[in-house]
Formats: sequence, structure tokens, C-alpha cells
Amino acid sequence: MGFRLSKIYTRTGDQGETGLGDGRRVPKDHPRVEAIGEVDSLNSQLGVLLAGLAEQPALAALVEVLGPCQHRLFDLGGELAMPAYEALNDAEVARLEALIDEWNDEVGPLENFIMPGGSALIAQAHVCRSLARTAERRCQQLNAIEPLRPVSLAYINRLSDLLFVAARIIARRQGVAEILWAPAPPPHP
Repeated sequence: MGFRLSKIYTRTGDQGETGLGDGRRVPKDHPRVEAIGEVDSLNSQLGVLLAGLAEQPALAALVEVLGPCQHRLFDLGGELAMPAYEALNDAEVARLEALIDEWNDEVGPLENFIMPGGSALIAQAHVCRSLARTAERRCQQLNAIEPLRPVSLAYINRLSDLLFVAARIIARRQGVAEILWAPAPPPHP
């Protein structure tokens, strides 16, 4: 990819369209642009999580694991912006699955629903997880009209799972109890 931005504003989008990497112009609310935007939002929030993790030496190992995910999200954005571009591969999905399995072994089985919270980092991991689910839905909406590569869809799905387990790992390594869901009491007759 040899594209470089020499000028940030172009004025070409002022009428509600944007350009894709393949030269097509589409409305800014096109499903492809929506998917790109949600992947970008996730990537930004993942950056917030990584910055917070980097401030805590006990959680530095998570930066090494989640840091590459930011780059792969940028790759996914590239695939969305340039439909012929292929960056993600099955090895990346397998890497996430191996990490999920490893972290699940560390935290043990989930016995109840957990709430986002307990610490700012735990909550931020859940923000990232929920944004990954939104990005996945937008990618699936696009896939229904313009098929995407299965590996791209699998990657964003696994990433949301990884971020859920990351929240649990953060709680464990911070020594913070997970906040368990407390269902509403049954209504009185």
C-alpha cells in the first residue's frame, strides 16, 4: 500500500460522498463506510485500553497480545476501503483462538453473567468488546449486499470474544472481583 496523505482535507466529501480505495465514490452512510467507521471506533477505543494497560507493569503482557490487534483492525479497515485488498489470514484468527483458550484456562469457567466494571481498565475492555460486536454487525450488514472474505468476518468475531476474556484477565491480574449480574427481584403480586 503506497498511499500517503499529503493533504488532510480535500473538500471532495462535502456533498455527502466519500472515496474508496478502488476509486468508487459512495454515500457516507453506505454500509461499507458504516463498517469502516465502526472498525475505526473500535481501534480508537482499543488504543485507550492499550494506553491504560501500558501504565501498569503487571498488565504489560496484555499490551503485547492486544497491540497487534490494533494493526489487524487497521488491516481490516483497509480491506473494507479497498475491496480487492487482502490482509487478514487464517493464522490471525487461530492466534486469537489460542489466546482465548489460554486466558480461559487462567480465569476458569464463567458461572454467571458479569457486568462491565470493577476498574476503569476492565470497563474499557468491555467497551472494546461491545464496539467489536457493533463492528461485526456492520460488517455482516455489508456482507449481505457485498460479500466479504470469511476470514475478515471470523477475525472480528473472535476479537470480540478475546476482548471479553481480556476483561476477565484484567480483573484477575488486578485482583479485582468481577461484578456479577444481580437479576431484578421477582415482581410482587
